[in-house]
Amino acid sequence: MAFSHLYSSVTRGKWFILPTEVDANQLLINSLLTHDAEQDMNGKLSERSPLEAVIASGKEMRSATNFSDAPANSTAIIALHGTMLKYGTYCSYGCVEVAEMIEDAANSPKISGIILDIDSGGGAVDAIAPILSAIKSAQDKGKPVVASCDLCASAAYYVAVHCNEIIAANTISAEFGSIGVMMSFMDYEKYYEAAGVKVHTVYSNHSEYKNAAFEAAKKGDYEKLKDEELDPIALQFQSAVKSGRGDKLDLKVEGIISGRMFYAEHAKKNGLIDSIGSRDFALQRVNEIRRDAVVDNYINSKS
Repeated sequence: MAFSHLYSSVTRGKWFILPTEVDANQLLINSLLTHDAEQDMNGKLSERSPLEAVIASGKEMRSATNFSDAPANSTAIIALHGTMLKYGTYCSYGCVEVAEMIEDAANSPKISGIILDIDSGGGAVDAIAPILSAIKSAQDKGKPVVASCDLCASAAYYVAVHCNEIIAANTISAEFGSIGVMMSFMDYEKYYEAAGVKVHTVYSNHSEYKNAAFEAAKKGDYEKLKDEELDPIALQFQSAVKSGRGDKLDLKVEGIISGRMFYAEHAKKNGLIDSIGSRDFALQRVNEIRRDAVVDNYINSKS
């Protein structure tokens, strides 16, 4: 159920996320953890309101849930907004649903390119892979994917760095970075003891490494959890950024791949993004990237 997916993500997940995103959702998190949330939260947002894309063709823009009647050579504008979770919940679309729409756009003969409209402070680590797979599918079909971003942090930046280009939507609020990983958990041992409940956790004699890092963390020793669970993901994130941004990225800037945030102009100066421009500019870049690819393919075929 959608409620279970949300509860599971909140309580067990590893996160590429801004702390401010956690704070903004604290009331909901408290409701989940104290079981005060409404029962109808077992539903999904997509069941009440299907995920829509904007189809841009020439000067015309319109919303649609599929691309079957889109004009030829249209650009699909697909939103990645809010906290990223793998599965859809009562509160949000899941990244699996967003990825499915990207795949639909990639498979449509009417769509020639995609703008990923990003406004997100990040989310769960397991939310990233479906979108990366969908972006690659589109690119493999010769359809560029351009990230047009306001807030683009943590998991959202992990996604953006796999797009053909990253564009800041404005110079006022657009912000990039927070390249890093975190994990949090609550220890209810004293809470349950105060309620007269004693929790016993017993491991097999042949399972001495099972949950060892977590059990050590419960005693205040976080090093195993960092070494075994967080550091490998953080290094993978850094590697993806270095690979995606290449020589554009100024690694001499302190903290650029270890958690700092940068507003648009500094993000461009430091190589985290390619340019700053409106949605029309992003549409222009989609068309130019596709045109250049067609020209390059033609030249290569003649050489």
